[in-house]
Amino acid sequence: MRKHLGTIIKIGITLLALWYVSSKVDLADIGQRLLQARLSWVLVGFLLVNSSLIVRAYRWLLLLRGIGAPIKFGRLVSLYFAANFFNSVLPSGFSGDVVRAVEAAQDVPAQTAAGTVLVDRATGLLALFMIGLAALPFRPDNFPQDLFWQTTAVCLIGLIGGFAVLEGRLVRLIGRFVPQRLQSLWHKVDGVILAVQACGWTAVWQALGISIIFNLMQICWFAAAGLALGYHVPFSHYFLVIPFLSLAILMPSIGGLGIREGLAPLLFASAGLSGEQAVALTLLVFAIERLSGFLGAPIYIIDTLRRSRR
Repeated sequence: MRKHLGTIIKIGITLLALWYVSSKVDLADIGQRLLQARLSWVLVGFLLVNSSLIVRAYRWLLLLRGIGAPIKFGRLVSLYFAANFFNSVLPSGFSGDVVRAVEAAQDVPAQTAAGTVLVDRATGLLALFMIGLAALPFRPDNFPQDLFWQTTAVCLIGLIGGFAVLEGRLVRLIGRFVPQRLQSLWHKVDGVILAVQACGWTAVWQALGISIIFNLMQICWFAAAGLALGYHVPFSHYFLVIPFLSLAILMPSIGGLGIREGLAPLLFASAGLSGEQAVALTLLVFAIERLSGFLGAPIYIIDTLRRSRR
């Protein structure tokens, strides 16, 4: 029971959030909007999601090259598609990261695999915070003032915390005060931090540049979903709200489901969307992202069979 407690909590929070959202919106209206979505724009979003996996695999390659790890780009692309599959079918937004680290540990040391996966994820979040801050001066006049300050705080705290982890010295200083009974666990964490530092700042800055490209692609597939539903949301508005919606994956839930739908009406109200329109948008994006994950299954199977033959 204890082993599955985390999964039970995530499912419970997701169901509770969905129940709350369903009590605030007209589900029949949302369903009708989703059924009328333009498939051409849905396909654009689908292609953007899958193309972003190749972009992110290249980001991971840059970090591994920074350490000097000999692993091929094709292998990383395969692992990213596999990770996307596991993110789609398992109740966690980080299942794919675990799969990537475990699989990459067949080619490089385990701490190197885990460290580069951590930096890979961190640079994605840092770039997201940068984009959010850069978009704030261009917010619409009716953008809620409270939301402006919340966006600013989240992005600044995220940037400071993220760079502190990547730099490593502050985290390792805190590690000196870890209780003795937790020292064995801390040694593993410390090993990962050393692998993070081994990437080097040149590789980290390159990865940040790729992360900005990825996050722009993410904003584009949200915009594509909006166009599929017939919305005319200013493109700049997506820059402001996507950081919040993307951070929903960090909450204990099934891929942010329910959490994003609870936030969406507030975040898109200043763009003129009703609660039903906003929830339909996030549900369509969730569907596109989950459907794209199923491409990873055959890719993962083929790659595994090919490696086993070798």
